[in-house]
Amino acid sequence: MDRLDRKILRILQEDTTHAVADIAKKVGLSTTPCWRRIQKLEEEGVIKRRVAILDPVQVNAAVTVFVSIRTNSHSVEWLKRFAEVISSFPEVQEFYRMSGDVDYLLRVVVPDIAAYDAFYRKLIEKIEISDVSSAFAMERIKYTTELPLDYMAVEKGE
Repeated sequence: MDRLDRKILRILQEDTTHAVADIAKKVGLSTTPCWRRIQKLEEEGVIKRRVAILDPVQVNAAVTVFVSIRTNSHSVEWLKRFAEVISSFPEVQEFYRMSGDVDYLLRVVVPDIAAYDAFYRKLIEKIEISDVSSAFAMERIKYTTELPLDYMAVEKGE
């Protein structure tokens, strides 16, 4: 990984629809070597996939709910089942196992409170959990999918 790879990643995180020729020009390469670098970043798993980011209002999923879950079950079998259940809900955008007072944290998107209530009811039908606490986001102040690249290790001399 070198400074050119970092530049390519910055550009792709901003907008993956840039033509390879445009990316190459911006980073100071010709098209073929730039394309090879992008392919290598994909093969190595640095670039996981290329996606479209949709407007939640336009697709009627503008309500964000942060769901904190506590459980008394901490077996591998329960976690596997829980992960399967959570993964089956398209409303769940993010799912984390946490340290501290909360065992799991979900970011859920729905059109309204009634839809969240339906989600909640389906969730507790499918798996036993001890405590669920929901916090509705009032306003999204910052949202990005771009990861900070300044922490990347780069080849020496770059």
